[in-house]
Amino acid sequence: MNDFSAEPTAPVTADIVLPCLDEATALPWVLGRIPDGWRAVVVDNGSTDGSADIARALGATVVHEPQRGFGAACHAGLLAATAPFVCFCDCDGSLDPALLPGLVSPVAQGESDIVLGRRRPERFGAWPAHARVGNIALSRMLRARTGLRLRDLGPMRAARREALLALDLTDRRSGYPLEMVVRASDAGLRVTERDVPYLARTGTSKVTGTWRGTWHAVRDMRAVLRRPPAAPTGTGTVRAGARR
Repeated sequence: MNDFSAEPTAPVTADIVLPCLDEATALPWVLGRIPDGWRAVVVDNGSTDGSADIARALGATVVHEPQRGFGAACHAGLLAATAPFVCFCDCDGSLDPALLPGLVSPVAQGESDIVLGRRRPERFGAWPAHARVGNIALSRMLRARTGLRLRDLGPMRAARREALLALDLTDRRSGYPLEMVVRASDAGLRVTERDVPYLARTGTSKVTGTWRGTWHAVRDMRAVLRRPPAAPTGTGTVRAGARR
């Protein structure tokens, strides 16, 4: 089922965390696709191409995170968020922020606790073959560890802010997105997927664009999967639910 255009039945607002490292070329399009009334939180992770100034000029809230790492940028954005719903989205033009209301909808309606965007490439080459193979292997390892039947662990996702804070995420590198899912599963949160189109990114990926970046990501994620289940110490309330 194609659910690219699904939206909430009632208006909601959210903060969108956009981790950013040298994305000056993609930022105008990405920020131009932010849903009306939603806030873009661009977390600059040491850009040298003027990304922060461009984002600020286009109306985004800019947060500077000096600690390098995808997880460090994402978590800084989560801590800076104030809306009841928080979304995450890459800042490279590969994912369309205008589709995020469709991910927030199941959370707002109480049907899911965390919704992930399952990437569906729009054209050949948008998602490198080695990255797709790695994602499949990771999904299988995740299923063995948690029982979750997810087909993608993509960077586009939505959840309630308090639920995410209660997970007490600690990874500050490439393992952050996986740690979020693992800890959510351990806490009994319902994690589901919705299809989203995956476009050719602008520029070169810092992770899947290089073998070194891919190796670092795999190493970080394997470390997350090896950790024993730990009950979050936050104050959020979690509920067990159906998994798919």
